[in-house]
Formats: sequence, C-alpha cells, structure tokens
Amino acid sequence: MSRDLFKSAIEGAMVATSFAETRLQKAIDKYGSDKEVAYPETGYELPYISSLDGTKVKTLGELPAILNKYKDLLSHDYTLEGARKAGEVTGYAAEIIEAIKYAEEEDPYQDEVYMGFVSDKIMREYGVSLVDGTIPGVAVIMGKADDSKELADLISDLQSKGILTFLSDQVIEQAIQEDVKMGVDFFTLPLGHFTQVIHAVNFALRASMAFGGEERGNYEAIVDYVRNRIKAFIIALGDQDEVEIAAQFAANNLGIPTITDQEGVEELPEWYLVETDYEEAVRLGLELKDIHIEIVDIPVPITVGAAFEGETIRRNDMYVEFGGQRTPAFEMVRTVDKDEVEDGKIELIGPDVDDVEAGAQLPLGLVVDIYGRDMQEDFEGVFERQIHHFFNYGEGLWHMGQRDINWVRISKEAQEKGFTIEGIGEILYAKFKSEFPSIVDRLQVTLITEEGELFDENYETAKARYKKRDARLKDLSDESVDQFYDCTLCQSFAPAHVCVVTPDRVGLCGAISWLDAKAAYEIDPAGPNQPVSKNKVIDEHKGQWEGANQRAAKESGGKIDTVNLYSIMESPMTSCGCFEAIMAMVPEANGIMIVDREHGGETPVGMTFSSLAGTVGGGNQTPGFMGIGKTYIGSDKFIRADGGIGRIIWMPKELKEQLKEDIEKQAEKEGLEDFYDKIADETVGTTSEEILPFLEEKGHPALGMDPLL
Repeated sequence: MSRDLFKSAIEGAMVATSFAETRLQKAIDKYGSDKEVAYPETGYELPYISSLDGTKVKTLGELPAILNKYKDLLSHDYTLEGARKAGEVTGYAAEIIEAIKYAEEEDPYQDEVYMGFVSDKIMREYGVSLVDGTIPGVAVIMGKADDSKELADLISDLQSKGILTFLSDQVIEQAIQEDVKMGVDFFTLPLGHFTQVIHAVNFALRASMAFGGEERGNYEAIVDYVRNRIKAFIIALGDQDEVEIAAQFAANNLGIPTITDQEGVEELPEWYLVETDYEEAVRLGLELKDIHIEIVDIPVPITVGAAFEGETIRRNDMYVEFGGQRTPAFEMVRTVDKDEVEDGKIELIGPDVDDVEAGAQLPLGLVVDIYGRDMQEDFEGVFERQIHHFFNYGEGLWHMGQRDINWVRISKEAQEKGFTIEGIGEILYAKFKSEFPSIVDRLQVTLITEEGELFDENYETAKARYKKRDARLKDLSDESVDQFYDCTLCQSFAPAHVCVVTPDRVGLCGAISWLDAKAAYEIDPAGPNQPVSKNKVIDEHKGQWEGANQRAAKESGGKIDTVNLYSIMESPMTSCGCFEAIMAMVPEANGIMIVDREHGGETPVGMTFSSLAGTVGGGNQTPGFMGIGKTYIGSDKFIRADGGIGRIIWMPKELKEQLKEDIEKQAEKEGLEDFYDKIADETVGTTSEEILPFLEEKGHPALGMDPLL
C-alpha cells in the first residue's frame, strides 16, 4: 500500500526535524534560552505543541526537549501508521521553525502578502459561520498549479461554496497574478511558503480547545475532535517534495485527506487520491468529508457566495451607491395574500446601472413581498435582516444597515461584468426561496430608484410597519411569553453548550434573538432552535426556571443542571466560543469588566480577550466569567441578580461608545446618574490598580454594592 508515499513522508519528516534542530540551535545561540517565544494574539501559546503535547511553551530553551522527544519516534516503518507518526513529528518541527520567526520579529510577514499565524480573533470571527454552516468546510491548497487561470477558477469555486480556504506555497503568487480576492473578508487566507502551512493545522487544533472545550494535552480527544468535527481536505498541486508530503501526513494524522493532481501517484483509498480536474477535485473533497452544499443557480454575471460577505467597496471602486444618508433609501419585507404577488417577478422602476455615470448616487426603495401559508408578520423583521447577508454574498456588492438607514454600493468591477440593479432582486429571490422553502411559497421584488409618488407611498408604508413592529417588541419580555427557545447550533463544535434565548437575553453570538429563534423553529421544527417551556419559577430574581434547567441538563448530557439567566456569579449560562464579548469579575473593584473580540489589548483581569476565551469557552459554566451577546448589556435583566448595569467598571473605549445609547438608557432606568462617564476604559488604565482611583473619584456605584464574593 503506497510504500513510496509513506517513505517520502518519513524522509520528509527527517529533513524537517533536522532543519528545525539547526534553526533552533542558531536561535538559542543568538538570543539565549530565556528568549520569549509566542505567536501573536492567541491564548494557546504555540497551539500545535500546546494541544497535542500539552506543554505551554514560553521560551526558546523549552523547545529542544520537545523536538528531541518526537524526533526519537521516527523510524523506517513504511506503513500508514508510520507515515502518520512522521507527519505528526513534522508538525512539531514546522511549529518550532515558525515560532522562531516570531521570536526574531514581532511580525515576520508584515512586509509580505502572507498572513503566517492566524490569530484567535480571526478564528473566532469565523466561529459562527463554521457552526451555522455558512462555512460548510475547510480546504488547504498547496504547491503550484500548472495553469494560474485554472487555479483562480478553483479558488472562485471554493469561495462560491463558502469554503474557508488556506493557501500555501507558489499558489499564492499565482492567485495574486490572477487578481484573486484574498484575505479574511473573502474566506481565503494566504499563509505563506514552506512551514507556514502549519498555521492551517494549528487553526483546526485551536478550534478543538476554543469551541470543543478539549483540554491541552488530551491527545486522543483533540485528534478525535478534529477528525470528526473539522470538515477539511487538502488539494496538493504540482510536484510535491518529501517535506510537503510529510506536512500532508501531519494533516492526515488528524483525519484530513489529500487530493493531488499528479498522475502516477499510488493512491491511498479515502486518504490520498489523484484527480487532475480541479472542479472534480473540489467535488471529491466535499464527498470525502461529507460536506453537502445546495447549489443555487442565480442568473447574474458575478459570483455569489458567503466568502464575499465581508467585502468592502471603497468610494473610488464604486460605480453607484444608494442611501447612506446621501439619498433616501429603505427596505421592507411584507406579508401579502397570494393574489398580491407574482412569484419570481423582479421589477425595476427607475434608472438602472447603465443609465448613470460612474460615481452616481440614486435613491433605493427595496420591497420584498412574500406569500406563504406559514408566513407570519413576526418573520418580516427577521427576513429583512437577511437582506443584509444575501445582498453581501454578491461579489462587488456592499450593504450596510437595515430599514431606512441602509447604505448600498455596486462596484465598478460588477458593472463591467454586466451586473444590473435587477440582479439584486435575482439574488434575493434565489436565496429566500432556497433558504426558507417551507415558509416562502411566492416572492416578488420591487426596486425603486427614482423619487416620486410611488417611492414616497412605499416609504410611508415601510415606516408604519417599522413602528408597528417596534411597539410589538417593546411589549416582549421574559414575563410576557410562555416559552423561551434554546439554541444548539454551536453543538457541532461545543457539544456541552446550550444557549437559552429569551426576549430579555439574546444568544451569545448576538445573532439569535427570541424572535429569530421563534422564526427559526417555525421554519424548521426539527432544527437547532427548540421551544423551552418555562414551567415552574424557581428563582425569578436570578432568572431560574424549571424548564430551562431541564433543557440545559438534557442538551449538555447532564454536565449542567442549573442555569441562572440573570447572574454571572451563580450558575451562569455556559459559553461556547462564538460569543461577541466576555464579562469577567474584577474583585478589587467589586465589579465586572466587559471585553469584546475586537479589542486586542490587555484588560483589568490580566488577560486579553483570547486568553479569557480559552477559559470561558468550550461549553463551560464558569462563575465570575461569562460570554454574552453585546445587546444583553442594555437589557432590563442584565445580571440583575448581581447588581445590574451598575456593576460595569471597565470596557474598551470603542465598545463603550458603540453601546452608549443602550448604557445610558438602562442606567437611567436604574437611577444611576451620569453612569456612562463613570465606566473606565483603556485610556484610564488596563489594571485594577490603574482604574481604582478613577472609579473612586467618579463615585462608581459598584464600590458601594454588596461584595461580589
């Protein structure tokens, strides 16, 4: 069985370890054994070593023992098991080689197009997309393609399917040559050459700890997690040397198969296969990892896929824009009777893209009329928020905001390809019909790009519907409903975690409100959002219900049997890894701090967001620490059992400003005068010693509350 392949992997491991040994000795000679070594913006040190070996490496001097430990495991056992062991050893060597680069320079790739190490922040940004299927799988493309245009088509194919793609070796330069859109916003990460491919592997290993809650050094559990939950495959292009093959077996050891375009390679069924056609190679990778993608044919001349959702269109790149306080604009979803809608009708009233000059600004009235036997008015707001996502799936399209504060741009590139305003309707029609087939029976889209009586009439209708919905939402509270909803979406990555979503507490990811969960259940009764009967009230002040406890116990496999929805200190809700922000107790100030994913600096508890996330995530219930969705901060039930919003003593300045209106409204309700100005931020300090004088000077209410501990 593929003896030559196994032999190459083992010989490649020997080359890699020898190179690592030489580089390591030179680094120690130059910088000393005490030289600190770490990847930037991670709570997992050197993740490959930390996860599989369990050692929390901090200095160069700790690395020789690890390298020698695994180098001694190499043998001339030309079997699959021997090749996988060689691959694992190659992973350690690659991690050490890369770590040395970060010891030598803070950012060794700052002047290049390569990313190198992928930070925890980026990993967690992808978290929700990985668990909800927006990113259905992961691909690693390495080597050099025979034809750069075919490579560009391959990457475009993966982007259209929403596959998170890592690039390594010469394929990066080939992609640049073909103007392929790369970067975090496009689900396409150019890691670099040679050992940089290890950053695709340590990304997967960190997911096992961040989302799965697996412990460092629990080798079998971590390998099992990656094999069964990370749906990844490798596409190796061009001739592969021994070290590249060894690196592929490092991934193979974690359950990640390789597909090569090199004919004549002896195949290893299910694990190392030959496919010269790139389109077929993608299809084969999807099949090997059981990734199912519904292909929707949308008649527009641009690529449509989740990989383009983060694309930004600058003013100089825009052909036409709508709204954004430059022109009047609104978008509205309406529930209508079946005789009021013509299924599939896309109507444009007003000028199209080709009727205006580059840089033009037009009004935009976007009306989506839906008839469905199971359609409800409560779903309208949920569907309107989907417009933002579906619109941004279009390559060269950009959408911000919602309702009548929306802002839309179409790029020059999209216009050159022949995209028209009616194409917006085509995308929305296709996506709504495919994503919500049990709800949407008939749908039509009307786009109005000229001001006048028709625009004004529809705009007034939209504002009236917004007002009606807002009044309905104001009446919603945890007391006013008979049931909550759970959300087990993240259990594909965090098996022990379950969110309990209520009108007063949004899901940890910030994306699932009570109405969203209600709509999701109506759309898919067997899906990840199920109703939770409240049953008996056990503690109204802490937010504990018999039904919520029973559901938490069931969904966590008995790991959690008590949940207080309004407390951080006593039986708080578990956290997965997709949370928008983390709350943590600061005992010295008798309060709590809140840090969001966007803040990369230190905090008053002595940990960055990434370090905190490693403690809080993975389905753990950790009193004094809790992941939350940002809007929970403005809720009437925000940690009510622990003192409410008055307990907040520190937040990053940007997050504080973002939530200013919510904080001020809730503080006023709780009778806290000038409270917003009493919250410290990083401009005051990032340690408890630095912020305490500020809190005392401001008379922060937390200092006079009952002790948290």
